[in-house]
Amino acid sequence: MSAASTHHPTHLSTPPSLFLPLPRRVPLTRRPIPLQQVHPWLGSRLLVTQSRGGSIIMASAPEACRPISSDGTGFDELDEEADFDRVVSREGFVSICGFGSLLSERSARSTFPNLLKFRVARLRGFRRVFAHVAPIFFERGIAKPETKEISSLSVEPCEGEVLLVTVFEIQKTEIFPETLDGKPFPNPAVLCARYSDEEFFSVRCKGSDEVYYQLYGRYGIDKIWRDDILPCRAYLRHCVLAAKNLGDEAYNNFLDHTYLGDRSTSIREYLTTAGSGIMEEEPPEALKTRYGG
Repeated sequence: MSAASTHHPTHLSTPPSLFLPLPRRVPLTRRPIPLQQVHPWLGSRLLVTQSRGGSIIMASAPEACRPISSDGTGFDELDEEADFDRVVSREGFVSICGFGSLLSERSARSTFPNLLKFRVARLRGFRRVFAHVAPIFFERGIAKPETKEISSLSVEPCEGEVLLVTVFEIQKTEIFPETLDGKPFPNPAVLCARYSDEEFFSVRCKGSDEVYYQLYGRYGIDKIWRDDILPCRAYLRHCVLAAKNLGDEAYNNFLDHTYLGDRSTSIREYLTTAGSGIMEEEPPEALKTRYGG
């Protein structure tokens, strides 16, 4: 997960045997949240729209944002904890959509230990992009600012793209999936999509320089969303291994439908050129489990 993301209307699907650092906004609780618990959602946007049959789906591009219309079309944002009530299933669960580190069930359970029904799904109309700086990599000592290998992963709308992702249930969330055989999921699911620096500062930081400093500034980060940064090496390796563990289809989908910040270089191409050697590098001993795929 990541910090600065947005969403588009999408459909997911789950395969018979297979199974998205961030949403635009983090669900706000009424109690203080430790910084490390917020990181996965920093800077993300969560938008929701009504689809046919009353189902809710996520949307993510600024140009896609518009008020919910009287006929149930359009998009709406999820800003407060109460907003998530509209996407909770009758049983009280929300579906989460994983596209990076959450492709790994082990990684997902490190964040959501009580998750249910971990499986693979298909997400249409989005692509993965390594285009925002993640402070958690600085905290964990795996960021390499000297080589700009400091980026985490989020998704953004892209017509014609199809991603294989994971979906699982927790006690609240949002985005509308379909199974891999094309059948719509009965519940909405949450997806972390692209945000913007301006929105992050005004919404998540409430216009406070002090809040921004605590989250990003203390690491020398003055711009979150960039097209000139590269994936954090340990994190990229982790995501690739997680996708590979899901099978060939998910693995190839990740390599071919995940891009650098330039939006043209695929991860498959990157790993055979400038990023060669990343898959042979072991993460630090203390992070081998967390970043082990």
